Amino acid sequence: QVQLVESGGGLVQPGGSLRLSCVFSGSMFSMYVMGWYRQAPGKQRELVARMTSGGSTNYGISVKGRFTISRDRDKRTVNLQMNSLKPEDTAVYYCNAQRRDTGYWGQGTEVTVSS
Repeated sequence: QVQLVESGGGLVQPGGSLRLSCVFSGSMFSMYVMGWYRQAPGKQRELVARMTSGGSTNYGISVKGRFTISRDRDKRTVNLQMNSLKPEDTAVYYCNAQRRDTGYWGQGTEVTVSS
């Protein structure tokens, strides 16, 4: 069984930065595609970024060039560095681990971008 625990959310001013972290508990971390998704009030959950164990990445169009995903095999963590934050980045951010047809979600961490 996989468990994911996110941390690092909070309140930040527009133009600021935050770093989210997700700790993976379970086995076969390297077999999972790790990703971050977000859900704003009244909107569908959307992809922010994801990364394979081989280092291939995908980013949502709205965050490309501002956000960077990374993963640490030894610490079994996946991080999301968010720069140049905008009010429209306000959402609950969820960590995801996906392997074939099996996916796991964290409980989410809230990010609010506001002055």
